[in-house]
Amino acid sequence: MSVKKKEKQTKAQTGAQSEPPGKVENASPEDFPRELRLNVWSVVSFEKCEAGGLTYAEAEQRLSSLEAQKVSGLCIVTDEAAARIHKKN
Repeated sequence: MSVKKKEKQTKAQTGAQSEPPGKVENASPEDFPRELRLNVWSVVSFEKCEAGGLTYAEAEQRLSSLEAQKVSGLCIVTDEAAARIHKKN
């Protein structure tokens, strides 16, 4: 059994969480699909943060809707990244 599997098994048995909800950085490849379901995604445009606190699927839907409205510069980023972008402006 790998070290990661042992750690997860131990944490599951003790009820410990591996990371706080919403934390995206340092995610392992096996955690990636789980991260997409967290409400930590934002849609940003050239102008502003269009929406935040979304799952990745919700962010994709919002991005498509905004594209249909001809909003420029759309991108999906984490809420944390969106907050840093808009602090500079």
